Amino acid sequence: MILGLGIDLVDVPAFGVQLSDPASHFASATFTAGELAYAQGAPSGDPVRHLAARYAAKEAAVKAIDLACARAGFEGQPLMPLKAIEVVCDAHGRPQLELYGPAAALATRLGADRTWVSISHDGNSAVATVVVERLT
Repeated sequence: MILGLGIDLVDVPAFGVQLSDPASHFASATFTAGELAYAQGAPSGDPVRHLAARYAAKEAAVKAIDLACARAGFEGQPLMPLKAIEVVCDAHGRPQLELYGPAAALATRLGADRTWVSISHDGNSAVATVVVERLT
């Protein structure tokens, strides 16, 4: 059973401007060390594109979890830090989500068994869709 669905679209050049602000702690507050390392080592040589896609996935996950909470009657949930949602790759390079702290607690409270994530980037856009699912 699908509990929640979320989608997010990010403008890659504008996202790059935000990342490059030397006074900002945005990247370190948003991304895990693993996500930052993945983006820096990506074969494309364009870490901004990969971080934009991961940011879209995090935002899509927040939307999916929020929708699931609303459907379950859990209104007024606290904001989730985006670092509590991590985009990792499986052994075949496919993206997956790992939830920590408040994100994991909400997923457990919802009875969510798994999440699905799809990420794409092309030109100036990065997009992600997330589904939160309960198997029973």
